[in-house]
Amino acid sequence: MNLPRFPDLENASVFITGGGSGIGAALTEGFLRQGARVAFVQRSDASGFVEEMAQATGNRPLFIPCDITDIAALKGAIARAAEAHGPIRILVNNAANDQRHATDEVDEAYFDWAIAINLKAYFFAAQAVIPGMKAAGGGSIVNFSSISYMMGNAGYPIYTSANSGINGLTRSLAREFGPDRIRVNALAPGWVMTQKQKDKWVTPEGLAAHLERQCLKDTIAPQDIVPGCLFLASDASRMMTGQALVIDGGVVVTG
Repeated sequence: MNLPRFPDLENASVFITGGGSGIGAALTEGFLRQGARVAFVQRSDASGFVEEMAQATGNRPLFIPCDITDIAALKGAIARAAEAHGPIRILVNNAANDQRHATDEVDEAYFDWAIAINLKAYFFAAQAVIPGMKAAGGGSIVNFSSISYMMGNAGYPIYTSANSGINGLTRSLAREFGPDRIRVNALAPGWVMTQKQKDKWVTPEGLAAHLERQCLKDTIAPQDIVPGCLFLASDASRMMTGQALVIDGGVVVTG
């Protein structure tokens, strides 16, 4: 895929959660190819991915191991990234876990964990970067949601609740910090064929049924999400905030 070029992203300080695998890895590569200074966190080791990106793009990302449910560690990682690359100008809240769960099997500990990774970390990452964005005269926050809550999907009610909450958070932060020229938008992908999805949940029957619901009949790859995120991060969308950009092949209709 030939990515569009956004000159204002060159040398921009970018922080991505979950930036070493799946959609997040594609986002990291996309920002690196724009010439951005990218830092990312994830729990699993991504040192091999860092080397791969350095060779492929000529631009080495900063990997900081971090469990984003540990808010103190998350804030520490953001501070470390800002020290290395300058105040965070672009935050991409991407990390999430769509683990399937049945309502009658959820206990309080699982509920708290699911909210911690799928919503709580988004709030505190935003809280941590906003002072630097204010001082710099603005910034962009992109909160990854999902179309799952729009579809009313069963099988992961806490995840869909968090997705809906992300949209509420996005709108409230956009309103609160718009006067500081901090833009906050959500990006809702459809069913993206990451390796995790293929390994855990994709079946021929399920994929065929989902493609039947899409207007566009091609499967969605992680790279298909990147241009939309770059657009929301860049000054090309300078007057766009509090919105949800859907990239799903036409499963849901908004507006």
